Amino acid sequence: MQAGEIRNGNTFELEGNVYQVIEFQHVKPGKGAAFVRTKLKNVISGGVVEKTFRPTEKLEDAFVERTDMTYSYNDGDLYYFMDNETYEQLPVGKDIVGDSLKFVKENEVCKICSYKGSVFSVEPPTFVELEIIDTEPGFKGDTQTGATKPATVETGAVVSVPLFVDQGEVIRIDTRTGEYLSRVK
Repeated sequence: MQAGEIRNGNTFELEGNVYQVIEFQHVKPGKGAAFVRTKLKNVISGGVVEKTFRPTEKLEDAFVERTDMTYSYNDGDLYYFMDNETYEQLPVGKDIVGDSLKFVKENEVCKICSYKGSVFSVEPPTFVELEIIDTEPGFKGDTQTGATKPATVETGAVVSVPLFVDQGEVIRIDTRTGEYLSRVK
C-alpha cells in the first residue's frame, strides 16, 4: 500500500511495529511536495504517535486477525476463551486483558485480536446488559435532572446511574465508556 492510499482503520507494519490509522490528512501546500499527515495507534502497546509520509512512500500491510471467542472463565492471572468453531481453549494473560472484561460475564462473546498468532488485546462486546446488585434505594419523585449515584453491577464494576434506578434492575452499559445507557425491560 502507498501512503497516499491511507484511510482510517488501515493497519500496517512500520519499523517493526504494527500501527492502525486513527486520523489522516492529505496536505498539498502552496510550495513544495504534497504529504500525508497521520495519527497512528500502536495496536500492541496502545501508544499514539503522529507521523508524516510522502504520498508515494510504500507501507507494508499488516493483517490483524479479530476472532470471535466466548469468555469461559478466569483462573488467577489467566482468562480462558473458547473458539466457537473448534471448541479449543485459549488462555490469555491478565496483562493483555487489563480492564477490558470489567463489564463482561462468563459465556459472552468477545473479539480476540492477534497479529502473526500473538494475542495483543481483547475487545468486549460494545453493549452489555447487567443486573445491579448493590445501590442506594431510589426515591419516588426524585427527578433531579442529571443527578447520578454509584451502582455495583454483577461483574463487580461500579457505574454511575440515574437516581431512579434500583437494585435488581437490569441496565444496558456501553463498554467503551462505562456509561449507563438505559434500563432493560
